[in-house]
Amino acid sequence: MHMPYNILFLCTGNSARSILAEGLMNHLSQGRFRAFSAGSQPSGRVNPLALETLETLGCDATGMSSKSWDVFAAPDAPKMDFVITVCDSAAGEACPYWPGAPMTAHWGFPDPSHVEGDDEARRHAFAKTAQAISQRLRLFLSLPIDKLDNLSLQDEVRALAAQ
Repeated sequence: MHMPYNILFLCTGNSARSILAEGLMNHLSQGRFRAFSAGSQPSGRVNPLALETLETLGCDATGMSSKSWDVFAAPDAPKMDFVITVCDSAAGEACPYWPGAPMTAHWGFPDPSHVEGDDEARRHAFAKTAQAISQRLRLFLSLPIDKLDNLSLQDEVRALAAQ
């Protein structure tokens, strides 16, 4: 593998969890990763609370958009080293063929956009999801990626789902 590594986070709507994961990974990895996000059925708009949460955490959310995963299956798309689903719906769908046979895993997180209540309750849900994603990403970033063979690395990435 090579640095920076490319990682794609997938969710059905690409409006909340995958957006949070993209922004957090780009921030936390300090240039070791280039993170992207997409959806199987993109909503076409990013949830404003996802962007607000990222900005509150010091992450650059400039240019983030809700887009189809087909964008990353195109011949001219960046080659992914890792593809991670972050919602249970996307994990069960038939994904496109990813050139280069990237490492894959499913890390499910509850959808904060489904939380009902006042603005404070909704912001809290987004903050809680961002915290859970950050914790998982920090564990991922602590893996000795360049020292593991592909099978061991695949096992480690998938095992993080239980964290």
